[in-house]
Amino acid sequence: MHASGLALAQLGAIFFALGLLGRLAQRLGISPIPLYLLAGLAFGQGGLYPLEGIEQFTTISSEIGVVLLLLLLGLEYTAAELLTGLRRSWPAGVVDAVLNAAPGVAVALLLGWGPAGALAMGGVTWISSSGIVAKVLSDLGRLGNRETPVVLSVLVMEDLAMAVYLPILATVLLGAGLLGGLSAVGVALAAVTVVLVVALRYGWVVSAIVHSTVPEVFLLRLLGAALLVAGLAGELGVSAAVGAFLLGIAISGSTAQNASRLLEPLRDLFAALFFVVFGLNTDPRDIPPVLGVAVALAAVTATTKIATGWWAARSAGIAELGRFRAGAALVARGEFSIVIAGLAVTSGAVDPGLAPLAATYVLIMAIVGPIGARVVEPLVRRLRGGGGTRPAAPPAGAPSRTP
Repeated sequence: MHASGLALAQLGAIFFALGLLGRLAQRLGISPIPLYLLAGLAFGQGGLYPLEGIEQFTTISSEIGVVLLLLLLGLEYTAAELLTGLRRSWPAGVVDAVLNAAPGVAVALLLGWGPAGALAMGGVTWISSSGIVAKVLSDLGRLGNRETPVVLSVLVMEDLAMAVYLPILATVLLGAGLLGGLSAVGVALAAVTVVLVVALRYGWVVSAIVHSTVPEVFLLRLLGAALLVAGLAGELGVSAAVGAFLLGIAISGSTAQNASRLLEPLRDLFAALFFVVFGLNTDPRDIPPVLGVAVALAAVTATTKIATGWWAARSAGIAELGRFRAGAALVARGEFSIVIAGLAVTSGAVDPGLAPLAATYVLIMAIVGPIGARVVEPLVRRLRGGGGTRPAAPPAGAPSRTP
């Protein structure tokens, strides 16, 4: 079989298998994310049947998946709502950073990886996966819940913090001077500020630019704008995911509602590929030597994330059940953690053992996170003897955006 024919056959098999796994997850009443991850693990390097010749397509597709996940998440909220949430939730962001970075720093120092390794592992354990959390909130129908703005505020603060953290990490890994690090951080912060100002004051212009009454034209404009903004954000040292999220924030009104309707099927398709590619890039043979440390780290940081979400929701006046839902929703780690580990290892400035530990840890958290988010509500109700109240469902036909 020709190389192109083999690649097409493998891609077809992947898409069909994802459809079957999605159907199985639906029957089991769980999120399909853990099944997608395990499928990638089974067919990646060192798996049951390694797939070859599709790396370029799957890599770019997975990046598009993250962009679409964050774009649609941004479409749920306006710039004013975002800034209000950030003003209310900045203490939660500080608590989040301290509680969740500390375990990674401690493990790296105990393993003798030095300051650079400690800085990298602190980032790996600190940052939740915006992509996974967005997918889980959508799958579980919680975008309209009262605690969801709190969850999104914590995620946004983490994503914006990456605009400062990643340049600092790159500077430390490369051994660059203080001036170079401050310059990189300044450029990243300036880019985020400009986009926020545009979203807040000129969002109607952005909506008018991408809007069209012809669905095909609308979709092309929207996708083009999302990928363009994400790419420029990445070039400026800001996460592409942050760029896509901020673009979604800038689009409002009926344009945002139409965009969500058009993009939802594409988002689910490319997001599925993202989770599969993460599994494909994890070699199962690297897992056993670091499994014990990864499990212990996962247990500690799952607890600290739940505590973070609980505290943030409590500060916002959310009822007890919503506090636990908020904490469980934040547990998953994913794309940012892998990016951080990749930067650290490829620089040659940290111990190579960081890569398998980070991959194993993220895989555990990416599986535990969606499952925990689903079971936390019935578990808390059972422990409380049926206490707590369900959030009121929005009226039929009402948008899921929470004021």
